[in-house]
Amino acid sequence: QVQLVESGGGAVQAGGSLRLSCAASGGTFSSYNMGWFRQAPVKEREFVAVIRGSGTYTYYADSVKGRFTISRDNAKNTVYLQMNNLKLEDTAVYYCAAGRVGAYYSDYQYDYWGQGTQVTVSS
Repeated sequence: QVQLVESGGGAVQAGGSLRLSCAASGGTFSSYNMGWFRQAPVKEREFVAVIRGSGTYTYYADSVKGRFTISRDNAKNTVYLQMNNLKLEDTAVYYCAAGRVGAYYSDYQYDYWGQGTQVTVSS
């Protein structure tokens, strides 16, 4: 099975930047759509971004579009989430996920999940 391990989370002041990484092992990384989701305390998990296996297509939640960038390096079996101009409401645990062909913004479309990495944005 595919294993996913996130890293790069931490504490940052509003307006700052972080880059999250998700390292994958097992399976064929390039065959998966890779998504990022996040979940704040007492809130439901929400979609953040997705990238096709080829890296030629990306889609973002409106709340992060223009600030976050998803990318992948298939040679390194790694997907990234560059987060710029962070806001207080971006505070959450961020999860990466590997999905089947066509996986989009619904979490049921993703088969494998990492354990998450905490991002805390403060004023």
